[in-house]
Amino acid sequence: MKNILVLGGTGFVGRQLCEQLDRTGWRATVPTREPARGALLQHLSGVTVMEADVHDAGTLARLVPGHDAVVNLVAILHGNAAAFERAHVELPRKLALACLQGGVTRLVHVSALGADVAGPSRYQRSKAQGEAALIEAGLDLTLLRPSVIFGAEDRFLNLFARLQRLFPIMPLAGAHARFQPVWVNDVARAIILSLERHTRADSEHTEIIECVGPDVLTLADLVRLAGRHGSRQRPGLPLYMPLGRLQALMMELAPGETLMSRDNLDSMRVDNVASGRHPDLRSLGIAPASVLTVAPAYLGRRQER
Repeated sequence: MKNILVLGGTGFVGRQLCEQLDRTGWRATVPTREPARGALLQHLSGVTVMEADVHDAGTLARLVPGHDAVVNLVAILHGNAAAFERAHVELPRKLALACLQGGVTRLVHVSALGADVAGPSRYQRSKAQGEAALIEAGLDLTLLRPSVIFGAEDRFLNLFARLQRLFPIMPLAGAHARFQPVWVNDVARAIILSLERHTRADSEHTEIIECVGPDVLTLADLVRLAGRHGSRQRPGLPLYMPLGRLQALMMELAPGETLMSRDNLDSMRVDNVASGRHPDLRSLGIAPASVLTVAPAYLGRRQER
């Protein structure tokens, strides 16, 4: 039986991954600073949730040994430069060291499509720096680069559906930015298949897989999809970038969870679609699901509530 350490296992992708690991018969250890967030995993007999701070190097050094592989899903979408550095760069560096010292060389790291040290956003640049830290460590490494991830509990299509229930019009910056949305179930399956097929003697191998769905859609297309199936479709109002950045700044300063940031807008200056330079999900034997098929079902269920 394989024993996997899953960092970020209580998140959106992590919960789906843990369910699939449990069905596969593998065991998963899920550390979290907030054990209450692991409540949704407690029914999984093969999953152990434990309180731990994975950003602490000493804690990581104690967690890694005894596992066959590590999956890193830790990521943030909003924050200042220090927050992106901590989550996307410093943590991979600490994790690489813990893996090397603990004798665990197999790592699957979920990065992001568009990760680029010269990218327009802090998110993209920090993701690329984290990848580089792991590659330099010489681990048996798979880097998965997903486009925007959708699913029943996503904070993307569900957010746009909710906003269209509240507002009569949808001001939209970056309306023409293109995405290639990928289903969360397909991303989780890709992680498991990557773990299954990599038990290599060559410990310095690095594989990059672009996780994308079959559809290339603009942000405006996705907002219309969310409105049509999730509540009511509101007319969109494309915003020029200066107005869009002002809107994003106001959202950053508003109390509560940040819905959009200026860094998000910077990311959308580059289309979030497959580059074609790396294998995609089909290389793992996955026929990716379409957002046009999957999303209407869960958005419709939320509308009925």
